[in-house]
Amino acid sequence: MDLRLSITIAVSKVTIKGLRLLRRGGTTLPGKIALKLYPDFIKKITQNFKIIMVTGTNGKTTTSRIISQILNENKIEFISNKSGANLVSGIATTFLDAIDIKGNFPCSHALLEIDEAAFKSLSNFVEPDILVVTNFFRDQLDRYGELYTTLNGVKAGIAKHKKTKLVLNADDSLCASIGKETNKEVVYYGVNNNACDSIEENINNDASFCLYCQTRYEYQSHIYGHLGDFSCPKCGYRRPPSSVNCVKVLELNAEYSNMHFSINSDDKNKILDARINLPGLYNVYNALAAAACGSLLNLPVENTIKAMGKFECGFGRMETIKVGSKKIRLILVKNPTGFNQVLNYLLTEDKQMQLAFLLNDNLADGTDISWVWDVDFEKLEKIQHNIGNVYASGIRAEDMALRLKYAGIYTNKICIIKDYKELIENALQNTPEGQNLYILPTYTAMTELRKFLRKKFGLKEFWK
Repeated sequence: MDLRLSITIAVSKVTIKGLRLLRRGGTTLPGKIALKLYPDFIKKITQNFKIIMVTGTNGKTTTSRIISQILNENKIEFISNKSGANLVSGIATTFLDAIDIKGNFPCSHALLEIDEAAFKSLSNFVEPDILVVTNFFRDQLDRYGELYTTLNGVKAGIAKHKKTKLVLNADDSLCASIGKETNKEVVYYGVNNNACDSIEENINNDASFCLYCQTRYEYQSHIYGHLGDFSCPKCGYRRPPSSVNCVKVLELNAEYSNMHFSINSDDKNKILDARINLPGLYNVYNALAAAACGSLLNLPVENTIKAMGKFECGFGRMETIKVGSKKIRLILVKNPTGFNQVLNYLLTEDKQMQLAFLLNDNLADGTDISWVWDVDFEKLEKIQHNIGNVYASGIRAEDMALRLKYAGIYTNKICIIKDYKELIENALQNTPEGQNLYILPTYTAMTELRKFLRKKFGLKEFWK
């Protein structure tokens, strides 16, 4: 190991230790320092790793967590950025955290979640053995630009790789186009026709028209957003056959999801039952993506099923905090499609609940918060009888409260409380025994709130 690399590792690891002592996390700054001192640090240090990478708009963290449980179930040692620091600096810190002072690693596998906008840049340094792409939905315009800009950036990153195998969402016309345009090995996953009822009637979305001829897609079945069995009546572009499938959704409730699924579509008799320790159809997709990754790794499907039933959610992704007989459920929201799926999940709650929406407009959240007007809050009118107070908090609490008012939420239920300590105390006091307080924050609101919750309830640090 050359002297410059040795100095880089030593300085960066001291930075990590200092920041952790200050309880600052140390998930990005050490990586920035390492890349400043040694620009090719990631390229140099990852040469001997087998790398699994996960990117896409929604579901990156949860999919990565399920894959990590699959690896654990198969006794494969690995490192990962489970803190969610998924920019290039966060990836650098992940390797720094695992390395010893001499540059030695305890394992040969790495599981990395990577921001879809950062993937193209990271591709200059790292070539993953397996790349899992979850989906593409409209996200923060000030960070990502238009939807097709993000898609094309991911395609450009993939084009730099030679050996990478792909795991792609067959139901997403944008995601599936990656497979259409490459000669790389691809495993597709998706939800079969008639596996479940569509949870959204409206198929008008940001990907309604064919990528190749701009004709409106037709759908044989529709799940949500632009996901489903799409086909173009003009040029013939259509959903590709998938080899990892949800055959039937058996049950979606407030605690978990049950499904029949199959691996390898040519083995029609091999239908398996699986339970995911997360509710919601969007988490069925995350589980299928992880199962497809396990299939590419040639891991026993029995271990994949065990892993789905055991895995624990990441911080802020349906994280549950027990307070006596009450529960706080923390669910990150960041764009209209993801937010709508969380609201669909809330519609399945049959008990009275308290709701809190925390809206920030920091850079990591997106400074343009107009996207909340594209969220279908109106569907909450159906369950107003089950909703106690509805709290609005965060930097843009007033904007959130206004959106809820125009969605038809009774104004006598809407409370603006910006102080997180006051918010939690008030909301828990109004939550009946045995019932839930749901908190839906944007990213920086989640990290700020979780600092308070960690101290109050003794939670794990977010990087753990």
